[in-house]
Amino acid sequence: MKQGFVKVAAATPDIKVADVAYNMSQICAGIDDAIDNQAKIVVFPELCITGYTCSDLFTQDALLSQAKEALLQIARYTGGKDILVFVGVPLMVNGELYNVAAALNNGAVIGLTTKTFLPNYGEFYEMRQFRPGPKKPREILFEEDKVWFGPQLLFRAMTMENLIVSAEICEDVWSPVPPSIQAATEGATIIVNCSASDETIGKDTYRRELIAGQSARLIAGYVYANAGEGESTTDLVFGGHNIIAENGTILKEARRFKNEIIYTEIDVKRLVGERRKNTTFQTADEPVLPVIPFYVQMEETYLTRTFPSKPFVPRNERTRAKRCEEILTIQAMGLKKRLAHTHAKSAVVGISGGLDSTLALIVTAKAFDMLGLDKKKIIAVTMPCFGTTDRTYQNACRMSKQLGATLREVPIAEAVKIHFRDIGHDPDVHDVTYENSQARERTQVLMDIANQEGGMVIGTGDMSELALGWATYNGDHMSMYGVNASVPKTLVRHLVKYAADQTEDASLMKVLYDVLDTPVSPELLPPKDGKIAQKTEDLVGPYELHDFFLYYVLRFGYEPSKIFKIAKRTFADEYDEVIILKWLETFFRRFFTQQFKRSCLPDGPKIGTVALSPRGDWRMPSDACVAVWLKDLEKITL
Repeated sequence: MKQGFVKVAAATPDIKVADVAYNMSQICAGIDDAIDNQAKIVVFPELCITGYTCSDLFTQDALLSQAKEALLQIARYTGGKDILVFVGVPLMVNGELYNVAAALNNGAVIGLTTKTFLPNYGEFYEMRQFRPGPKKPREILFEEDKVWFGPQLLFRAMTMENLIVSAEICEDVWSPVPPSIQAATEGATIIVNCSASDETIGKDTYRRELIAGQSARLIAGYVYANAGEGESTTDLVFGGHNIIAENGTILKEARRFKNEIIYTEIDVKRLVGERRKNTTFQTADEPVLPVIPFYVQMEETYLTRTFPSKPFVPRNERTRAKRCEEILTIQAMGLKKRLAHTHAKSAVVGISGGLDSTLALIVTAKAFDMLGLDKKKIIAVTMPCFGTTDRTYQNACRMSKQLGATLREVPIAEAVKIHFRDIGHDPDVHDVTYENSQARERTQVLMDIANQEGGMVIGTGDMSELALGWATYNGDHMSMYGVNASVPKTLVRHLVKYAADQTEDASLMKVLYDVLDTPVSPELLPPKDGKIAQKTEDLVGPYELHDFFLYYVLRFGYEPSKIFKIAKRTFADEYDEVIILKWLETFFRRFFTQQFKRSCLPDGPKIGTVALSPRGDWRMPSDACVAVWLKDLEKITL
């Protein structure tokens, strides 16, 4: 439960219709399994103590009294066990029969959530035996104890802030206004559902979309436990289709037609952070639902869920291709508007033969096509200097020509040497002055050519470089429109590859693939034996790690120790934990010290949910201190 992770389980036990003793034994076995797997919450199906398909047997006192006794025995069975259990049971209250999800913890029944919406159509006829739950919860006397009874009960963990659980039952979530809506607005972060939803053709797809959608709408975790094999097949078949979702994403899903328990971890802190940022998620002004405490131990949660190593890049190839086309269109549409609005006669792009400038040139060409402009008006400028290699130079030239741009070559070595002389810098000292003088000279050349040609300079820097401050202030940091400003480095590569795969020009495809194969480098230091001597990732760390860090910092506000925990699991086969920690500390130090560069960024199109524009998604003081985040890193023990 540390770092906000709560392990949950959705369990479908083997049952026998109306065999309460057998069903109770299977439920208790499921509780044991959940405890063995360190789950803190386990959810069983609707009416599973008796079986959902008992039909008119629900009118029999013998079945109902045994069901109640079984519930009490299961409750006692949870005594001394570190878990919150939800189990379905038919329950008589004041002479009326209700469909109930009972919450059990530490040896007691702590709450009885009633089903609000009883289906009475098609194959369902619940209103024949059951009464809808009361409109509002109330306390009832249950075995000499006062217990809350009714809809939308809230169960709050006393050992973990913001772990608040609420239950609904099957049809409730299929209704126009599910009870979980009010529960979530009053603080529930995890919704559980004891369900008995039969299988018909295509219903599994709808069920999956329904649960994912409800978890997204509520910005909540959702644990759905469905009835399975063992229910009566007189007219229906139940598939045990258990689902665990978190804010629109299915984290775990059971195989249908096979009774099993599924486990995963719901990130409560992430949900709370998402709600905090989402101004349309409004909490209730005057909470009215009862809050019932439960107890589970606070301890380290062993993670079984996975995290994508490249969160900005879809894993599925078809989805990735669609995403790439959409991003290129957004970039080009943004530039198209800016070119038209400023009546620019040309666009000037500094082209190095690297990934970022390649992407910027591709986007610029696409924008010119949209505007119906002659691509000869794209001025692709190559500016060789001390670190330029023949490979990148040739790729820059070939690419510019194949895309139809006008290539201009402006060697800057002599101008930089004169500048060294003017400021009294020794050209044999390859320090930051040596490097940044080249970057600023290139930007000056681009700006002046833009003036000559009545055009605008198109920025090439990407979001990962902006996050790390890996840009020369007023050098490559500056442009008139930054088309790549919201594109992380790990995604740049896929965009260029997509463009290469889509082109019908074999020569252009060959050049783009060679660019993809070239090490990332600013090429500001002299080559060694004709090859790139300065590799960015050797200096600031692997971009796949930094993009991973960036995503979880900006998207969910994770603390460094939590990012380390999930990074360690995600990259276990690629990086030693010492290396991960080293670059995580580098990320936070650079992210904070380099904010001043982001505070004065040129305009550029937003393409995703994570962005660094000081006018939109990320407004941070340039002199904010990193001390709190570094202190959190001190918690980590290797």
